[in-house]
Amino acid sequence: MGNIYDLIIIGSGPAGLSAAIYAKRARLNVLVIEKTGMSGGQILNTYEVDNYPGLPGIGGFDLGQKIREHADRLDVTFVTDEVIGIDPAFSVKTVYGQDTEYKCRTMIIATGARHAKLQVPGEKEFSGMGVSYCATCDGAFFRNRVAAVVGGGDVAVEDAIFLARGCSKVYLIHRRNELRAAKSLQEALFQLPNVEILWNTVVEEIRGTDQVEGLAIQDVQTKSQSELPVDGVFIAVGILPNSNEYSGKISMNGQGYIIAGEDCASSVPGVFAAGDVREKSLRQIVTAVADGANAVTSVQRYLIDNN
Repeated sequence: MGNIYDLIIIGSGPAGLSAAIYAKRARLNVLVIEKTGMSGGQILNTYEVDNYPGLPGIGGFDLGQKIREHADRLDVTFVTDEVIGIDPAFSVKTVYGQDTEYKCRTMIIATGARHAKLQVPGEKEFSGMGVSYCATCDGAFFRNRVAAVVGGGDVAVEDAIFLARGCSKVYLIHRRNELRAAKSLQEALFQLPNVEILWNTVVEEIRGTDQVEGLAIQDVQTKSQSELPVDGVFIAVGILPNSNEYSGKISMNGQGYIIAGEDCASSVPGVFAAGDVREKSLRQIVTAVADGANAVTSVQRYLIDNN
């Protein structure tokens, strides 16, 4: 049957890396499967992390690399592959990669989440041509130009603050009359002279010829419509769990998040969920890292009980 791992971790964001560190320290035979060959998950695209204890202001890429380096020092085994499905029903479980099958006694699903789409005309057509979901990745292309950010949470406000450092003008478009972002972020945003907030406003269409040239927007209260000239638009309207590959194999809520408590145990014995893919009230780096530790504790308990 080949190598049967004590634990396979699917995903190498903060939750997966934390789980790998704890698993290796517990002397488990562990394998981490990462899709892209670059560990860190969503934080790689975060310009600055100001709420991770002990490391205020660290860059997201730097934090991701530091956690990966910790795992490397413990000789964690990583493999780059895309998981296309699992068979978790038996004592020896199977993870299906593109060309390889992996066997394990337990698994932790730590596949994180992805950016939600606006689902408006022009979004798909201009993706990469003025439409972006990552300000830190693409913001430099809009230096001294006009950009819009769509959203009202932490990510949207962080993106607007970041873009304001290089753009001549930044519009923050939000469908409500107040932001959901942390108060400290809001205070920083309100102090920026080149940021204008368009309250109670939605984007109806992204327009242009070869690249983004403007947005069709609507005031949700008055229903009045207008066009907003911009060179680029950054969409930050939430996240969706990366859980499609596990549909029908494990219990999920209506949004696709895997149902698992603080012990990270899913509906299937021996299968655990950690990080942003898990149903939870707060999705932050620190909670993802905690999930990784909790999940491995549950893995150890399962392996002892099912030895």
